[in-house]
Amino acid sequence: MATSDLPPSVCTPHDPIGIALAEDIGTGDLTSQYFLGTESRKARIFVKEAATAAGVETAAEVFSRVDPSVIVNVVAPSGTRLFKGNTVLEIEGPVRSILTAERVALNFLQRLSGVATLTRRFVDAAGKHKARILDTRKTTPGLRALEKAAVVFGGGVNHRFGLFDMVLIKDNHLLASGHGAELGAAIARFRAEHPGVRVELEADTLQQVREFVTLGGIDVILLDNMTTGEMREAVRLGSDSIEFEASGGVTLETIGAIAATGVDFISIGALTHSAVAIDYSLELLP
Repeated sequence: MATSDLPPSVCTPHDPIGIALAEDIGTGDLTSQYFLGTESRKARIFVKEAATAAGVETAAEVFSRVDPSVIVNVVAPSGTRLFKGNTVLEIEGPVRSILTAERVALNFLQRLSGVATLTRRFVDAAGKHKARILDTRKTTPGLRALEKAAVVFGGGVNHRFGLFDMVLIKDNHLLASGHGAELGAAIARFRAEHPGVRVELEADTLQQVREFVTLGGIDVILLDNMTTGEMREAVRLGSDSIEFEASGGVTLETIGAIAATGVDFISIGALTHSAVAIDYSLELLP
């Protein structure tokens, strides 16, 4: 089913910046309107801890949306490794506009940089093995595109964006469908209609891996919550045409050993559902 076949409520694109500004400003910034003049000022946004930047360009657009006359200079683009005190944005314009946009811009920066920073930590901890670090669909509703971009800025790789661009047959799908011996035929039918779409199967046991590697039309086998010994054996059972993805309970302490098993991918939901916000601040310059 293509995206055009989905209900309008699912398909309609949204504007996260517009939504964030609307919920924060509402009918107007009362503080700025009544307690600030119309003079122009310069300001900067700087980071207060070491981090990997993400959302910088999004934050810059927030200022432009609030007031097109505000001049924003990107000093450290998304993907930059930052040290405490580094400036990421320089801003000049009406002080009312700058302070009206401040919180929304910082919210995007702190959230997205948190995702990028955590991703970078996992990428570094995986070492020089071939395994690539994947995100999942465990994202903040409405912010998936921005959070997945942040994963890339942190050195990770995007898994499927949604349910529409890849097949991932998990244990519940197998239980609900009752495919069993018909699984191979179902994959073949799908391949005939969607030849360019990747197909992935989740395996909870080595016995499932043995069964799945004999099926045609599979691109990836997901090794769910297996031990490193089981992962290593699963990779040995595979072929050049099948890639392996490790998933389940991956931590910064265990990822190195998982990467050493020879898997091609390691997916980590924590990249987006448990990233800690990075501390940024905006200061007006004298």
